[in-house]
Amino acid sequence: MFRTIIRSLMISRVKKYFVKYHPKLIVITGSVGKTSTKNAIATVLAEKYRVRVHDGNHNMDMSVPPALLGIRYPENARSPLAWLTVLRAMNRRIREPQDVDVIVQELGTDKPGDVSHFATYLRPDIAVVTAVSEEHMEFFKTIEAVAAEELSVAAFSNLTVINRDDISAQYAKYAQTENIDTYGLTDPAEYRLKVEPGSPLDGRMGHIVTPEWGEVPVSLQLVGDHALKAAAAALCVASRCGLTSAEAAVGVSKIRPTKGRMQILRGVERSTLIDDTYNASPLAVTAALETLYSIDTPQRIAILGSMNEMGESSPAAHDAVGQACNPEKLNWVVTIGVDAETYLAPAAVKKGCQVRSFRSPYEAGGFVHSVLEPGAVVLAKGSQNGVFAEEALKVLLHSTEEESRLVRQSAYWMSQKRQQFDAYAGTPPTDE
Repeated sequence: MFRTIIRSLMISRVKKYFVKYHPKLIVITGSVGKTSTKNAIATVLAEKYRVRVHDGNHNMDMSVPPALLGIRYPENARSPLAWLTVLRAMNRRIREPQDVDVIVQELGTDKPGDVSHFATYLRPDIAVVTAVSEEHMEFFKTIEAVAAEELSVAAFSNLTVINRDDISAQYAKYAQTENIDTYGLTDPAEYRLKVEPGSPLDGRMGHIVTPEWGEVPVSLQLVGDHALKAAAAALCVASRCGLTSAEAAVGVSKIRPTKGRMQILRGVERSTLIDDTYNASPLAVTAALETLYSIDTPQRIAILGSMNEMGESSPAAHDAVGQACNPEKLNWVVTIGVDAETYLAPAAVKKGCQVRSFRSPYEAGGFVHSVLEPGAVVLAKGSQNGVFAEEALKVLLHSTEEESRLVRQSAYWMSQKRQQFDAYAGTPPTDE
């Protein structure tokens, strides 16, 4: 009851704020890539506008209202006093002079109906849908149900922008609108990036391609196709928000990876670490592997953690990732977690890969450290609970000062990790 009352009070304040100031609202939904896309859009739009974007991923029913107004989510979400403090801060924000022109906000979902809830108080100017792939399958059951959920944002948005590469045309029926633009890296996309050949670890050159601007050269500081797709989404939104091609090109060149999302870190033995540890799904893992395969290096190692929230599709999803492991491109596949060990590892072994499995990220990182060769490239990818692959990278960092660049390093998360992995201290690895 208390939660319902607080949510209602926060929504009423959001409505008052939008009625008073009319900021442009950009929202992002999708199975993967929401935070990277959100940050990319905010970076590019900042070339012209004052932009508010939350630095975390508060995207659910209780966290979206304060994030929209730039109010910090309470550390103790069970405290009535903390929520009263949030409400007072929202009241102050409504009374203050307008401080932003554009708000960029994620909208998340755990189960059917979560996205449509936001229609009760939001009317986005632009909604960006990043992907349709397996997520929270214990609740959605089918990929069609995921598509219907993620694309339901179109019914209450003025313009819907869809990733043409990662959303099948067969799901278009779930977007209840005719006002649609598309983005991506492939020719069918209306707004796309064309990237010149080169190592993903170096600065890339490419071209923005849009109906309005034609081709415009741009420099890129991003690793992996999914990061480039976020930039493509940003250039589409930029065009629709009135930026010039020059402003968009400068903005795209400023986009940098977000923590835990294809971020490049320095490792021991002159190695390069690709930190993609924030979360994992089959689509994102296979995309990250393809990026790793494209890098010319004497040794490639993939640390792959279990993909949580797969539900009944978990065996098939992990098996598919295992089959995507190429023994000609990988020196080692190192798994973390039960499902990765049970389903992913055997599939990778069957493909011919050399595999070791661990229940703890610390043990996984220690093993990789023991086999690491000078100049190696290590990719780490996995979900959070029961995996926390960022802790494996911590063992491999060139400097402890870079630990602050890893995800989930707060006191709360470190306590969670200790509780989850103390039981596995001393557990021997599984040889595949």
